[in-house]
This record gives sequence, structure tokens and C-alpha cells, in this order.
Amino acid sequence: MDHPSYVKTVMTFLQDVTASLSRLTGERRATIDTPTAAPSPLRPIDLTDDAVVAEVLDLAVRVGEVLLASGTSAMDTASQVQYIAATYGLARCDVDVTYNSITISAHRGPTRPPASTMRIVEYRSMDFTRLAAVDNLIRDVRVKMVSPAVARETLDAITKAPHPYNRWIATLAWSGMAAAISVLVGGDALVAVVSFLTTMVIDRIGRVLNRVGLPFFFQQVVGGFVAATPAITLYNFQEQLNITISPSLVIAAGVTVLLSGLSLVGSVQDAITGAPITASARFFEVLMMTGGIIAGVATSLKIAAIVGSDLPLITNNPPPGIDELPTKVLAGAAASLFYALACYAERRALTAAFLGGFAGALVYLLIQTLSTGPIIASAFAATVVGFAGGLMARRALIPPLIVAVAGITPLLPGLSLYRGLYALLNDQLLLGISALLAAFGIGCGLAAGVTLGEWGARTLRRPRILARTEELLRPTLRRREEPRRPVVRRRRGPVELKKKKKIQASGVPSAD
Repeated sequence: MDHPSYVKTVMTFLQDVTASLSRLTGERRATIDTPTAAPSPLRPIDLTDDAVVAEVLDLAVRVGEVLLASGTSAMDTASQVQYIAATYGLARCDVDVTYNSITISAHRGPTRPPASTMRIVEYRSMDFTRLAAVDNLIRDVRVKMVSPAVARETLDAITKAPHPYNRWIATLAWSGMAAAISVLVGGDALVAVVSFLTTMVIDRIGRVLNRVGLPFFFQQVVGGFVAATPAITLYNFQEQLNITISPSLVIAAGVTVLLSGLSLVGSVQDAITGAPITASARFFEVLMMTGGIIAGVATSLKIAAIVGSDLPLITNNPPPGIDELPTKVLAGAAASLFYALACYAERRALTAAFLGGFAGALVYLLIQTLSTGPIIASAFAATVVGFAGGLMARRALIPPLIVAVAGITPLLPGLSLYRGLYALLNDQLLLGISALLAAFGIGCGLAAGVTLGEWGARTLRRPRILARTEELLRPTLRRREEPRRPVVRRRRGPVELKKKKKIQASGVPSAD
């Protein structure tokens, strides 16, 4: 390769990376970070027109529906709904957000009756492209002051738009995420391949069951059963196949993938930020769906025990060595990237998810080397992920929720959950309860850390000198130059010119 062209290619790549990083961070705040005080509408609606008021309220609750269905906390959803209504002139609104409903009531003055509406959220959808599009719509409503009719048409187009890519890409992404997680927890290439294929089967079966309307709890039961059965089968035939496999790592990867679709972050955020009713409902849903996974894995283990297939005892893994950090950090970053891809994130959001997962896995593994335990390490890593997500959202690139959920997904306690379940099934009651409580503590630590990190990003401000000049003023050394004196040339007359010619003719140098 020609040396100049190679250098040019490298420089172009570095410039592209630098530009991408600069777009991921910036000074503008995310839409959920904007104060909820009523703005000054540029074109306030007529509060006496019932039809226009109803249109604004419908727009607000429909935006809240998308946010709540995507896992946004109840308080952030209420803030967004209230701000949209206030932008159009409905400054005094009461918003009530519960687990599956949004109610808004607008006060229109002492002589007019209040206007109210309610919307039921009947679905849960981790569609990050739709979430980012609604986030951009909220910003346009605030900045460009689009009319309610135009905003409603845009929202209809967003909610009715198909996924940005084929469903098979999402299936491959879920499988890639399971393979990356298996490497993160200590698996080898064979474990990664088995996890990849097992998760592919889980996803396709789940899609079929969802199409026929089977409740999600039983889908989780089937998923847990499928996650454990191939690993148990391969372990019992590993001598005939001449292979060596760790079934616990395969099962842990599958369980983590099943856990990733639950709204753990939203439930803990609701509990922390002052929405206990919604938090209780969401947390109970998480417990029920986790119970379905446990039931499926337990069924597979019981069937294996009946036919005489015993699994090896699970021991606690030692903290990772320094030489293992690069591989595991890249595995954690890849798992976050694949999760964002599986949730239909747009291409520019994949970079942010990769960086969030990289930071989370790096902090988690570094703290693990200090033998602090998985709960503390998970909490610290989640705090870093939440902080990074909040900073990346300042450019209005993506909502912070995308980076937060994708970044902590590889750290979900799939292995601890399986270890506790296996111990309980083998009459090791104390060990099983301890492992299950550890899994519970890891989940709460992840969610609480994300909440703390996002709060830190929201309250962080750039220095005033940066806000004024947009760049850091550094002192520079310059050589001081003395100003030159202006040269005044006197205009010579005809007599002086004759004298100059005589002097030049005689050879005597002139005084000029």
C-alpha cells in the first residue's frame, strides 16, 4: 500500500471517530432534563375552542403513551406530557401516570370547565427508533412551535412506521448478544456458539407464541425451558461428542437475554423518584416474568434429573485477571451494541450503546478485581453508564434511556439467578437463597446506579467560560514586536532634482 494514501486513510478514520464523539456529547440538554415550568407560547391556542384543546390533550397523552410503553419512568413521562400541554398554552395541567394509563386535566380559567382526557397503554414495545423519533418531535414542538395538527400527523407517522430493518436482523442481534454475554461471564468459543444458536431458537419460538396471543408469562416459561435444555443435553453427551462444555454459562446467557426485556430500570426509578404505585406494579411484573424464567429452567432441570442427567456443581468464579479484561470488556460492549440493534435502534444510537457498554463493563471488571463483590461493582458500573447516557443525550442524539438500558444489560444477574435456582433444586437452601438475594441486590444496584448517574448528568453544567466562548481559552506566548515608525518621504521639487543629478554625476554619495 502506498504510504501517503495509507496515512490519509488513517487520518480520515480518526477524523470520523472524533466527529462521532463530538456529536455524542455536548451542551444541549435532553428533552427529559428540561424544566417543567410553563414556557411562553409563541402561538397559544384558543382556550375557548374545545376542539383545539382536546387536540392538544390528545397529542400530549399519545406522546406519553410511547414514552411509558418504552420503559420511561412515570415522573419523566408526566413531565413530558405536562410540558407539551404547556407549550400550547395549557399551563395549568394535572397529569397522573400509572402503570398502564395516563390522565391529564387542564384548567382553563374560573369561568370555563376543565378539559381532561385519559389513554390506556395496552402494549410494551422496546422500539428505540420510535422512542428517538418521539424525542425529536418533543424538541420540535418546543423549539419550532409546530401546530398541533402537524405534530399529530408526525406522531401518527412515527407510530405507524414499520421497523427500520427486518425481523431476522433482530433475531441475529439477540443471538449475538447471548454469545457476547457468555464470553463476558467466562465462556469459550463453544459456549458462545451454543448460546448463539439457543437464543435464536428462543426468539423464533417466542415470536410464534406471541403471534398466537400466548400470555407473556408462559412465553418466559418456554424461553427458560429452551435456554436450559440444549446445554444439559450437550453436557451429558460431551464424551461421545468429544467436547467440553460448561452448561451453567450457556443457561446464564439465555436467562440474561430473557431478563433484558423486563422494565427493571423503570420500576426502581419510579420507586426512587416518587411514584410508588407505578413502581409496585412494574416491580411485580418483573418478579412474575422472572418467575416464569425460573419455572422454565427448573422444569428442564427436573426432567434431566428424572432421566438421570446430573449437572456439575456450580462454584463461585474468581475475579477476572488483568489479562482477561480486554476480551471481556469488548464482549460487554458488543452485548450492549447487539441489544440496541435487537431493539431496533437507529444506526447513530448504536455507537452510543457500544460506548456505554464498554464503559460499564470496564468499570465493573476493574472493581471486581478488587474483590468488592458483584453488587457494589454493578452499582458503580451502572452509575457510570447512567452518567454517560445523560451526557450523550445533550446533543439530542438519543434519549438517555437507550444508553442506560443497553449499557447495563450485559451486567444483569443471569448467572446468580441460575446458581440460586440450581442450589434450591439440589436441597442447598442457604446457598440458593443467598444467590437469589444476590441477584436481587445486583438488579436493584444496577437500576439505582443508572438513576444516580442520570441525575448527575442532568445537574452537571459546563464552566461559564465554555458556555460563553464554546471553546477553552488557553494562554499563548507571542513575541512582542515594536511598532515601526512611519517613514515620511518629502516630495522633491525641480531644483532639488537638478542638484541630485549633479551630485550623482560628480561621484559624491548623496545624503539621501
